Amino acid sequence: MKTKVVKFGGSSLASAEQFQKVAAIIKADTARRYVVPSAPGKRFDDDTKVTDMLYQCYRLASKGLPFEELFEQIKERYLEIIRDLKLDLDLEDEFRHIRTSFEHKAGRDYAASRGEYLNGKILAHYLGFDFIDAAEIIFFDEQGIFASEITNEVVKNCLNNHHNAVIPGFYGSMPNDTIKTFSRGGSDITGSIVARATSADLYENWTDVSGFLVADPRIVDNPDVINVVTYRELRELSYMGATVLHEDAIFPVRKAGITINIRNTNHPDDPGTFIVARPDHEKHRKIITGIAGKKGFSVISIEKDRMNQEIGFGRRMLEVLEKHNICFEHLPSGIDTMSVVLSTSDLKDQENQIVSELYRALNPDSIDVERGLALIAVVGRRMIATPGVAARLMAAAAREKVNIRMIDQGSSELNIIIGVNEEDFEKVVRAIYEEFCVHPEA
Repeated sequence: MKTKVVKFGGSSLASAEQFQKVAAIIKADTARRYVVPSAPGKRFDDDTKVTDMLYQCYRLASKGLPFEELFEQIKERYLEIIRDLKLDLDLEDEFRHIRTSFEHKAGRDYAASRGEYLNGKILAHYLGFDFIDAAEIIFFDEQGIFASEITNEVVKNCLNNHHNAVIPGFYGSMPNDTIKTFSRGGSDITGSIVARATSADLYENWTDVSGFLVADPRIVDNPDVINVVTYRELRELSYMGATVLHEDAIFPVRKAGITINIRNTNHPDDPGTFIVARPDHEKHRKIITGIAGKKGFSVISIEKDRMNQEIGFGRRMLEVLEKHNICFEHLPSGIDTMSVVLSTSDLKDQENQIVSELYRALNPDSIDVERGLALIAVVGRRMIATPGVAARLMAAAAREKVNIRMIDQGSSELNIIIGVNEEDFEKVVRAIYEEFCVHPEA
């Protein structure tokens, strides 16, 4: 029998109406056996996520300030869902225990995790599925590092005894039985963990969008949905600022070779985006997969005659950055020049000191620092087999009368990164999208 693990985000479970949509999706496919819910998200634009309310409520409680009013608001969010679904479910003991735990300072992680815990209780009851507390099967070590292999074994053994189950996302437990949450993409990570442990045929991640978009919709009007993206492409796009799954949420299923499908709870018939190890090139023939980028970079340019003959030059330059705990993004270079692209925020108040240390370490002819650089990554698995991609990229920028300050193509030819002035960022992204997506065969 096929097995699908399905994770639903906060917007998918924000109200009774959304619960009904989720239940219809799950019941439409008997392979959807294991469900990972998030805490209730926003019901409307000015609403507040329950997790944020829990953090605030716990902050008040931990400081000995009145928190009952906010706690009652949180409680009402869940009671409203229970009433509207007409469920015979009493969570009063759970609320009482949570309130007491807040008073006894059980910790921020415990407080935040209750959002998923309570939503999981309601969803399991509504579906008629077993409820499994994530704290009993997902573990962290004494340093707070996720214990992947122990967890995998425990989850596998546990779920072998449950045909259908709801496992709350976002948290697990420490060796001393205290609650520990994942730092980023919490429920996505839990879903990935469950998918790996059950050797799922597919991990469906349901949210409020119909998959990943080729470009940022705040820049490009109504961009195409990415039908298929490889794990490697996804990593490149994520690194360059695209809003995609966090790496920690991908690793367990990538390791197991399980495909992820990003779907839209509000439009369940949309196919969404498939994240795969290897795509079917005959079916998916777009040259580029996605465009991503971000502003806020600076370039330190170093010039020295016969730099290329000076052994250890690059190492000494990087040692100065390492001393200041700075990572570099790119290292464009020539025979007598070397540049390092780094985040402007990392320079902060250290710029003069770093430049002075570079002069002492390298004895260069000159050093210049330029701010206001934006990086744009064009990512695609077919670029390596398509002549003229870089030329079309440069031509798209030229049509907008934009000067490209830097270009870098990785050895895998999976991506090309260009640097432009920050004020040119949006129009270059639009120009690239026009070139490769609106007129793909040009």
